[in-house]
Amino acid sequence: MEIFKIVGLGITATLLAVIVKQYKPEYGIHISIATGVVIFLLVIGKLASIFEVMHGLADKLDMDVVYLKSVFKIIGIAYIAEFGSEVCRDCGESSIASKIEFAGKILIMVLALPILLSVLNLIIKLMP
Repeated sequence: MEIFKIVGLGITATLLAVIVKQYKPEYGIHISIATGVVIFLLVIGKLASIFEVMHGLADKLDMDVVYLKSVFKIIGIAYIAEFGSEVCRDCGESSIASKIEFAGKILIMVLALPILLSVLNLIIKLMP
């Protein structure tokens, strides 16, 4: 199972980072960032199957692909912003991490606006 590989990698990297930080603190941060990138690369391949299922569902529901793409972009922004902010927190920069999260939220709101407007227009059309 993939999760055992990921957890094993995470625990091994954590132990290595803790040991290395005693002698060279800057290398501990590099180990943490590299491990995060490797874990991200391990799971990013799984997203293709999720995209296929969502496209199939959109076709069955006769949903506009533009909305589906927006949802994927929103999810991507959320994950990338979370990853970036956690890396900043690991480096002791919680202020920058907060700014990354704030920017992610703004970008999500911008992408969600057309979907929200479409839903509101649909509600208005349904009202007598």
